Amino acid sequence: MTAEDDSTPQGNTAYARLIAELRDGRLNPGDRLRETDLAERLGVSRTPIREAIRQLEADGVVTHLPRQGASVRTLDYAEVMELYEMRAVLEGTAARLAARAASDIEIEELADMNRQMSELGDAPDAFVLNRQFHAALLDAAKNRFLARSIHVLQKALMILGPTTLTEPDRAHKAVEEHFEVLDAIQARDGARAENAMRAHIEAAQRVRVRALRALPNRSPGYDGDLL
Repeated sequence: MTAEDDSTPQGNTAYARLIAELRDGRLNPGDRLRETDLAERLGVSRTPIREAIRQLEADGVVTHLPRQGASVRTLDYAEVMELYEMRAVLEGTAARLAARAASDIEIEELADMNRQMSELGDAPDAFVLNRQFHAALLDAAKNRFLARSIHVLQKALMILGPTTLTEPDRAHKAVEEHFEVLDAIQARDGARAENAMRAHIEAAQRVRVRALRALPNRSPGYDGDLL
């Protein structure tokens, strides 16, 4: 196999690592993505880095700026609000569909993940479990078109950086909100499940807005970039 043949697997690996750095807040909005620096840091050639950057650009996560090259996108206040509005709609729909379509085993697995989250508190493993919980609920909704839409939205949300669960007491409240969603799903009450999930996403949105307001020289009424 030639180096050229091996570039796509390496590109996928580089892409996954850059996604992880975005999610963890090690790459932030406005950060420049220099191929040489990234290749050296990730221990790969520039070709897979270039492929990864192209993928991120297709995801809407990276943009090319004149005389600067590739950079992580910044979001203005309106875009942040629109993203959370769409997340509430889509994940609320997922909860409603899960109330109809989820098997008893899937519901038990969701409940088990949430109990584990409760035990972990605000430890980093809880953040991973939170992502798994939302992914499992989406699987339980059994709608591939909805899943695709949510996955696209999640890529844009990564630009915002680390999860809101890092904020004080948010992890505990999120677990309680998850149980509200699960209670409705177990009762096969689609409308209540959707409303509970919307309330959960809106609570996260309020935490995010407070965090953005606390950034230096930024406020919810600011017309420029928030990040």
